[in-house]
Amino acid sequence: MMFWDGNMGAWGYILMVVSFILFWGAIIAAIVVFARSMSVNNRRDGGGAHSTGSAEQLLAERFARGEIDETEYSARLAALRRARGA
Repeated sequence: MMFWDGNMGAWGYILMVVSFILFWGAIIAAIVVFARSMSVNNRRDGGGAHSTGSAEQLLAERFARGEIDETEYSARLAALRRARGA
């Protein structure tokens, strides 16, 4: 025998709304995490197939961002060009 008249009360409605928000938030977060992990994997996979020309481009980008100074840029660029010539 049920002693419930079908009225959830205020706490029932609050719990329903909170669980609805948490459920869809978890679904959306899982999709975002999956999409980001796929894009990171694509960037990593593509990095191994590049030639020395793109290595020089990457070095130039690091220099432009200020991650390395001019002397380090010149030294690494010379090392890349020596390795390509050998």
